Amino acid sequence: MPNHTASSAGPGLPGRRGQAARNDEAIVTAAREVFLADPKAPVSAVAARAGVGISALYRRYGGKEDLLRQVCHDGLRRYIAEAEAALEESEGWAAFTGFLRAVVDADLHSLTVHLAGSFAPTAEMGADAARSGELTAELVARARESGRLRAGFAVEDVTLVLEGCAAIRFPDPGRTRLLRRRYLALLVQGLDAEADEAADLPGPPATQEELGWRWLR
Repeated sequence: MPNHTASSAGPGLPGRRGQAARNDEAIVTAAREVFLADPKAPVSAVAARAGVGISALYRRYGGKEDLLRQVCHDGLRRYIAEAEAALEESEGWAAFTGFLRAVVDADLHSLTVHLAGSFAPTAEMGADAARSGELTAELVARARESGRLRAGFAVEDVTLVLEGCAAIRFPDPGRTRLLRRRYLALLVQGLDAEADEAADLPGPPATQEELGWRWLR
């Protein structure tokens, strides 16, 4: 499979290369919007949203599965970038909570909620997924070292916290964004050991096996 990276589309590329890069970026952006609204939508809907011909889309992507894979991999790369940026924050609790807000605002986990199991991941995606897990674990460890993270919170809980926020979706994008921030703030307060004496959590966290089955076809 070709290695498409929409973020590499630079405005300075000349002639046909520049146009191809712009088309690719428009296609991936349109695919994300179309498939989040309707995972069963045809690729023709993506081409129409992107303002390109269907032949231009198929020159870049072999089919819908290739395009879904690219959209999700772009989201995974963005998640890694947000985690790396958060780890530059010196205070562990601020790094962790800032990371959660950045991922929710970027709507990265809607891709997981809507598209899990709809394509076969590549080995490169597997490596990036492992990297994202390592970074998340480091953020959780630093939050725990700060003394602010409540006892019993596990790295695996991060996935479902983020997916819970991503599940909030209304016709008005501004309202969606505000409500996601509201419920994330409520969740963060529940994770803060300094907010109140935290009660025991019901049941154990999800396991890596439970989280991983959704990506199996």
